[in-house]
Amino acid sequence: MKALRITAFGTEATLADVPAPAPGPGQVAVDVAAAAVNPLDLKIASGAMHGYFPVTLPYVLGTDFSGTIATPGPGWQIGDPVIGRLDPGAGGAFAEQLVIDAAQLAPAPAGISLETAAGLPTAAATAWQALAEVANVRSGQTVLVHAAAGGVGSFAVQIARRLGARVVATASGSGIAIAEKLGADEVLDYRKVAFDHRLRGIDVVLDTVGGEVGARSRQVLKPGGRLVTTPAPADGAEFVFHTSDAARLAKVAELDLDVLVDRTFPLVDGARALARLAQGRARGKTLLRIA
Repeated sequence: MKALRITAFGTEATLADVPAPAPGPGQVAVDVAAAAVNPLDLKIASGAMHGYFPVTLPYVLGTDFSGTIATPGPGWQIGDPVIGRLDPGAGGAFAEQLVIDAAQLAPAPAGISLETAAGLPTAAATAWQALAEVANVRSGQTVLVHAAAGGVGSFAVQIARRLGARVVATASGSGIAIAEKLGADEVLDYRKVAFDHRLRGIDVVLDTVGGEVGARSRQVLKPGGRLVTTPAPADGAEFVFHTSDAARLAKVAELDLDVLVDRTFPLVDGARALARLAQGRARGKTLLRIA
């Protein structure tokens, strides 16, 4: 089968012919329809995450995927449409076929294409984990979402609204209209407006940017407000380290979320997809079309 892999850290990913993996006990094989390119893929490829997720080289990149069941397993029949997230230490989503524990899969949402559904697992589940599980966002609260046109941010705007919150978002350029379309009640152009000068009394801030944005975000919180961050641990913030959870993913898949797709590349152009994400200008998810 074809797979996109690295043979050494810091080198460009290349397409290679590799043996198809064989499912073990409790596992199923999945014919991959599409996979999402995430910042974690870039970090693993660079070697920066080797202390957290030791990988064996050569390593087939990719964690998030959508596809159809190729071999039956517990709870699944051939042809069932599914989404899932592979353990980052194992990888394997940027390939024509993968194996995964059957218990780690969720049904693909019916309201969007199977290809588009590949954008859900890490980004949407991270947004849910941050807002619903860590921050315990409740109806009537005000939530500030940074980088609202990004992968996690675009889902966070929608999820905060589903939880009954008023949503303030930061974005720029075309991202302003995107955030408004996704349901933000107020959108600040961070290139023109200093959010920490404009806002006060925020219940929850979701910082998907890091650095000085997190430090400034503490100034807008009401007493007892919560700053939740995804890029890295920070003083005064609650760090969300995303963990795979099939029940959470199934819940997210039922929310009928819009998946904001920046660009879709064929598997053969996987290196270009990684480079696109590395530029830091993607609006939403970068996807690989595999089937």
